[in-house]
Amino acid sequence: MKDKAIIITGAAMGLGYATAKELASRGANLTLVDFNSDVLLDTVKKELSALYPSSTFISVKADVSKELEVKNYVDQTVKTFGKIDGLYNNAGIAGGPSEMTEYDMDLFKKVIEINLMGVYYGMRYTIPEMKKRNFGRIVNVASTAGIRGVFNMAPYVSSKHAVSGITKSAGIEYGQFNILTNAIAPGAILTPMLADVLKKINPVDPKAAEKAQSANNPTKRLGLPEEVAKFVAFLIAEENSYINGQTIAIDGGESQIFGTF
Repeated sequence: MKDKAIIITGAAMGLGYATAKELASRGANLTLVDFNSDVLLDTVKKELSALYPSSTFISVKADVSKELEVKNYVDQTVKTFGKIDGLYNNAGIAGGPSEMTEYDMDLFKKVIEINLMGVYYGMRYTIPEMKKRNFGRIVNVASTAGIRGVFNMAPYVSSKHAVSGITKSAGIEYGQFNILTNAIAPGAILTPMLADVLKKINPVDPKAAEKAQSANNPTKRLGLPEEVAKFVAFLIAEENSYINGQTIAIDGGESQIFGTF
């Protein structure tokens, strides 16, 4: 992936950070986008620059739910690298558990704005740049919550189903331009976002919530960000030449279970 220019949203931690490390290790140049503090994003940029001096990194603070801020990170990428080869639409929030009819409406809308509109804005502004060169790879982050229901997580489930849907549409619209769009559906992966959800489920003993989650997985463990990153790296690389419009679960097989065992 030497000299490929790739944008990663939500790059300061979790799946975004793990994927940034994986792509940089393969020689990619990266635009690191995150809503977190400039200090955190700058720290990640400095760390990656030290680890992978042959790659170039720029960092752009952005709220992906704001269209103009998304346009800015795209413009900064083109200005720096002259092109966009890949987009990893990773930024998202869980929102937290609550009964559907009692869900806080402002939070419901925020989840949709970040998880769905953030993905759409990213594609809206990167795809025209990819069309100029007849090449592009897009990986959107859905979730296993985007292929099934989850108790008391209506906005998150809705947003992730929508990500899967918009991925299918982009795949069939832009495949003719050698722009392949896919989504991943991670299951329970040990990221800061999952840790926050586990704390909300069991504030007294989050580890017990983690153990309960692992018990239902065929592998009897939660996934690691690095495992997701390696698959994303394949989908976003030129070696992926024919996978398009798919939503692929990365969950140890848990989404295939009917009932419990």
